[in-house]
Amino acid sequence: MGHHNIQFGGDASSNNGAWSPPNSRANFCEEDYVISYYLAEFINALTNVAYVYFALRAMYPQGSGRGLFRAKYDFMSITLLILGIGSFLFHATLRQTLEFVDEFSMLGLTWSMLQASLTARQSPRKARLITIGLAVVYLSFSAFYLQSAKIIYQVFAFVSALFGVLFRSQYMFHLLQPAFPDAKRRDWNWRTWKALGICVFGYLLWSIDLEYCAELREIRERVGLPWAWLF
Repeated sequence: MGHHNIQFGGDASSNNGAWSPPNSRANFCEEDYVISYYLAEFINALTNVAYVYFALRAMYPQGSGRGLFRAKYDFMSITLLILGIGSFLFHATLRQTLEFVDEFSMLGLTWSMLQASLTARQSPRKARLITIGLAVVYLSFSAFYLQSAKIIYQVFAFVSALFGVLFRSQYMFHLLQPAFPDAKRRDWNWRTWKALGICVFGYLLWSIDLEYCAELREIRERVGLPWAWLF
C-alpha cells in the first residue's frame, strides 16, 4: 500500500481532545491526544519548532545586530517559517484545512529553492520570467490540488521540485561556465549531498513509522515515557 493511503485514525482518545474529532486525510502513527489535551500529535507538532528556529536564524544572522523589526527577509526563510507554524498547527489539531496549509507550505519551500537555483547566473529579465512561470505553475497546481485533494499529487509535486533542485545544483557545480571557485563549489556540493542523505534517512524513518506502526506502538507501551518518544 502506498504511504499516501495509510492512515491511523480512530485512536482511543482521538475524540477527547481540544480539536476533536480529527478530520484530516493524513493521520500518523503517533496516537492522538495521548500526551496533551491541546496537541493531537504531541511529538509531531513539537518537532516543527526546528523549522521556526532555522527560519529565524536565517532572518536574524548571528552578529548582524538586526532588531526585531529589521529581519533579513527572503522567500526561502519566509516559507520555512510558514511551514514550521503551519505544520505545527496541523499536527496539533489534525484539521483538514490546516493540512492544506502544511502541504502548500512544503511546496512553497521546495519551489522557492527551485526558483533560487534556476535563476542563479541568469539575466534579470530571464530570472523574472522564470519566477513568474514558477508562480503561475504553483498557483495553478494549488487550485487543482484543492479540487482533487489526493495526497499523491502533492507528493509527486514535492518530489519533482526536489529533483529539480538537485539536478540544477549539480549542473551549476560541474558544468556551468564560468565555474564557481573550487573551494566554494566543493563546499556547496558537500552540503547538497549531505542534505539529500538526511532527506533519505528521514524518509526511511517515516516509512518504518508507517509500515510498522503496530510494532512501534507496542514498544512504546512497553518502555513507557520518556523513552517511548524515541520510537
